[in-house]
Amino acid sequence: MSNKSSNQMWGGRFAAGPDAIMEAINASIGFDQRLAAQDIAGSQAHAAMLAAQDIISDSDADAIRKGLFTVLSEIQGGEFQFSTALEDIHMNVEARLKEIIGEPAGRLHTARSRNDQVATDVRLWVRDQLDAADQALTSLISGLLTQAEAGAGWVMPGFTHLQTAQPVTWGHHMMAYVEMFSRDLGRVRDARARMNECPLGAAALAGTSFPIDRDYTAQALGFDRPMANSLDAVSDRDFALEFLSLASICAMHLSRFAEELVIWSSAQFRFVSLSDRFSTGSSIMPQKKNPDAAELIRAKVGRIFGAHVALMMVMKGLPLAYSKDMQEDKEQVFDAADHLILALAAMDGMVRDMQANQEALAAAAGSGFSTATDLADWLVRTLNMPFRDAHHVTGALVALAEKRSCDLPELSLADMQSVHSAITEDVFSVLGVENSVASRVSFGGTAPEQVRAQIANWKGRLAI
Repeated sequence: MSNKSSNQMWGGRFAAGPDAIMEAINASIGFDQRLAAQDIAGSQAHAAMLAAQDIISDSDADAIRKGLFTVLSEIQGGEFQFSTALEDIHMNVEARLKEIIGEPAGRLHTARSRNDQVATDVRLWVRDQLDAADQALTSLISGLLTQAEAGAGWVMPGFTHLQTAQPVTWGHHMMAYVEMFSRDLGRVRDARARMNECPLGAAALAGTSFPIDRDYTAQALGFDRPMANSLDAVSDRDFALEFLSLASICAMHLSRFAEELVIWSSAQFRFVSLSDRFSTGSSIMPQKKNPDAAELIRAKVGRIFGAHVALMMVMKGLPLAYSKDMQEDKEQVFDAADHLILALAAMDGMVRDMQANQEALAAAAGSGFSTATDLADWLVRTLNMPFRDAHHVTGALVALAEKRSCDLPELSLADMQSVHSAITEDVFSVLGVENSVASRVSFGGTAPEQVRAQIANWKGRLAI
């Protein structure tokens, strides 16, 4: 096949032929320019270390330092011209540095490879995202605690299979998400501690013959220590995978809550009102107030899960040490981080703005025979009935209430005694939803006193 016909098959975008295709598939500057601040920070630390070790002169190091500040200021000011021909952020920065300071720029890459350079840059970037996630999760948990404290004693239905199960409190429900997001926060902090080792100085894969000081650069960049194996240092992306894993779990928690907010804000439930800041109207139906922010949070889980799976697939077959496949780590991590932080901010805003409808919550709490378990427990405690027998008696009473089109508390004592003669007036003390939630005093239960104790505990732990 001729080159002309091949070019036609590739289409207009690659009409220039194989060189254009190779440049397009090889270049990463279109996305890794986001690493500019981290790349320049790594280079600043590396140059300072080279000078401290007498590998380059102090004057060259000073020129490099000043030149890199100029490059960073150009990038941050939007004046920098990125070049696809220079492939990546590292070569773009180095080329511009040479234009600014001349010959000393060529000494910057002494005792360093793009392999350990990119590993350091991405690690620094992910560490920044972990810090951002820490702040976002802490703020979200604080908002949930505020909601829980306001409604520690408000009754609402607890669900299993999305059907009324037992009464709980609004505060208890909010605190369930505090627990979930606190585990996400723990994963963020664990991951940050585990990944805080510095690859810089591993060079291409085997270290370097220059007398570098890896502790110097690690400390300068805020790492706890240098990575102990040069092969691992340039080929490890566990830290990125762990970030994507914890992001996926956190996004799943966000999605679960978002699903509840979609349901709760519907006309059929009316449990909550979401603010106009996080809702939209319909283009045709004037009565509609759509929970778009919650729905979009729910949707973003897919792309975060996808990023995790995609990078796992990239890494699963790679021999040591570096392979170009690993260039595919950045877009996945960038996209997942962007959408996780955005989803956390949106959920935080919704939680702080939403108004619970206490009246609708209470009405729903008493429907669907929600105190049936309390009745069964009363039969066990008061009449010393085996639980399985109590379960059977309660089921018969529920059936009777259904037949009478009423709820359990609305049955008369005579109705109840028609099912079991030993039932007394005292049974009505457990059939109210307020009494039901107040009785759940076991640790972690829904009783308001337990909820308030957990709120105080979390406020203390987070110093809120």
